[in-house]
Amino acid sequence: MSIELALQKFPKDIRLKDGSKFKLRPLRKDDEKAFHEFFLNVPAEERMFIKHRVTEPEVIRDWCRNIDLGRNLPLLALANGKIVGDATLHQQLGGWKRHIGRVSILVLPDYRGRGLARAMISEMIDLARQAGLEKLEAEFIGEQEAAAKTFALLGFSNLLRLDDYVKDMQAVTHDYILMGLELKTDEEYAGMG
Repeated sequence: MSIELALQKFPKDIRLKDGSKFKLRPLRKDDEKAFHEFFLNVPAEERMFIKHRVTEPEVIRDWCRNIDLGRNLPLLALANGKIVGDATLHQQLGGWKRHIGRVSILVLPDYRGRGLARAMISEMIDLARQAGLEKLEAEFIGEQEAAAKTFALLGFSNLLRLDDYVKDMQAVTHDYILMGLELKTDEEYAGMG
């Protein structure tokens, strides 16, 4: 199945166990201002671990103007029209990692601990499976224990840990953790049990 076909189920309304409601949908060109505000609302100490300079408007402008959902699929969570979460599926369309996707997730602090990240990662797993990917990866720094735990609860396992391997935006070193998930297709699930 193609990403385009899989995305037809969005926008999608979800309700979490605590009763809170969110709308999930892919990033759109007209999200530029709201998406930039989302990143500005991420605590500064957490932004140090983001690989891009998301506080610079031109970075977000480029993302919103050059959307390629087959390569990078940002799935946004909105509460009352405000972006409060972003889960992104990154794919390489060729080469030796073309069968592997990478998932990243970021939820604003006021919306954590409700299961939103878990719901968004579950959607990403489903989208990756529908896109024909065979494996998913997720990268963390050592201090991101809560995020790594959420991924572990969804079936990801530790593949690698390298001590003092990566540097944040202030050149401080941190441990690097790579987690992975083997995706099963619907046909493989049908043959189980």
